[in-house]
Amino acid sequence: MNDKLSRRQLLAASGSTLGAGLLCSLPNSEPAVARASEAAETPPFQFCLNMSTVRGQQLGVVKQVELAAKAGYDSIEPWMREIDAFVKEGGKLKDLGKQIRDAGLTVESAIGFARWIVDDDNERKMGLEQAKRDMDTLKQIGGKRIAAPPVGATNQTDLDLFAAADRYRALLELGREMDVIPQAEVWGFSKSLSRLGETTFVAVESGHPDACLLPDVYHIFKGGSDFNGLKLLGPQAIHVFHMNDYPAAPPRKEMNDSHRVYPGDGVAPIGKILRTLRDNGCRCVLSLELFNRDYWKQDPMVVAKTGLEKMRTSVAKAFA
Repeated sequence: MNDKLSRRQLLAASGSTLGAGLLCSLPNSEPAVARASEAAETPPFQFCLNMSTVRGQQLGVVKQVELAAKAGYDSIEPWMREIDAFVKEGGKLKDLGKQIRDAGLTVESAIGFARWIVDDDNERKMGLEQAKRDMDTLKQIGGKRIAAPPVGATNQTDLDLFAAADRYRALLELGREMDVIPQAEVWGFSKSLSRLGETTFVAVESGHPDACLLPDVYHIFKGGSDFNGLKLLGPQAIHVFHMNDYPAAPPRKEMNDSHRVYPGDGVAPIGKILRTLRDNGCRCVLSLELFNRDYWKQDPMVVAKTGLEKMRTSVAKAFA
């Protein structure tokens, strides 16, 4: 990729120009209608617990697995730092993987912070080495995917998106080697990859068959993108979708992670989002990711069960 495209240039581009390169895979209206009709009977979603939701309770990964299973989730999305802490304290990955399987859970995704996207060659090399370690750890407990946020570039306003696409491709190639798929994550508070269009551009221009996104209700709003953009993303674009909601106040620019609330308790167009995903043919995992400090003070089982019920209710209302 010889041309350069910065965030500023991308935002100046027209939606129609960018739309030509998106991951839309709905060739005409008939198949889309047929898929929507079929999916209406059984919404194609699974329910996952991202462990940020109970982060404040400091349970440790073993108790987190027990919590998710008892609360009724299908899967978990652990944080790599908590798995690493488990190993550092003498825990065995083989035992953790068995616990997860015996509990009837899967590890659909995990949260890592490898600096794969940065401009500095040495720092990026170390970032890929960290990503490799994370993927190896994750694979040993049955993990399928890992988040790939723009760590190290959150304050960068001139990131070359073509270069970022090349770097994401390198990360995807590593993922193929390790049998774990890295998902380009939208981070609304960041100055790079904060918008759905930016992140989609990087995924598309990576040119890799495993390229995919990790969107988030709050982050799409925080970054300033419109949820209508999701209509352009086909079924291969999204495997995991972070579920949450946001309140009417404070204003978007003043909002942060701690303001996230349960799905349905805020003003986000949750029903519209879910219907768009279904109509696109997306059979994805809805992963509850919250950082609400009030929830962190509560009984973690209450939080986990409430979150699952809120997600199920949101899905039911969306397709009623």
